Amino acid sequence: MKRGFTLIELMIVVAIIAFLAMVSIPSFKRFLAKAKRTEAYMNLNALATAEKIYWAEHGTYISDLKAIGWKPEGQVQYTYGFPGSEGTNYITGSLGAPASHLGVGNAGKDAFLIVAAGDIDGDGQADIITINQDMKIEIVKDDLEE
Repeated sequence: MKRGFTLIELMIVVAIIAFLAMVSIPSFKRFLAKAKRTEAYMNLNALATAEKIYWAEHGTYISDLKAIGWKPEGQVQYTYGFPGSEGTNYITGSLGAPASHLGVGNAGKDAFLIVAAGDIDGDGQADIITINQDMKIEIVKDDLEE
């Protein structure tokens, strides 16, 4: 006599696997979004360091990414910089956040505020993170909040 699995048993296993996938996919998407945010932290720190080096040489901060000598390695996901013109004041990342999200960014004699923006979970809302001259990173708008 041949033994095997019945159709009901196979359907139950498929249903269990589908349920486990349904439960784990939101957690996985959140994990991916947090990984994208890590890029922003690293690049904001690099930008702030470049600003501090420029200030040490010239006595002022500037909103020109080319002048401070910052260019990211590879393709970035977030949009980084200050309000102004693309390529000079900001760099647009693959998440396509518009420059309008950089509105609070500024640079002057004694202070700067650099902005990173990106829709990291694809819901149409931007994740906006800033860093200032004291190297303080702040999440202005959290795209991961429910």
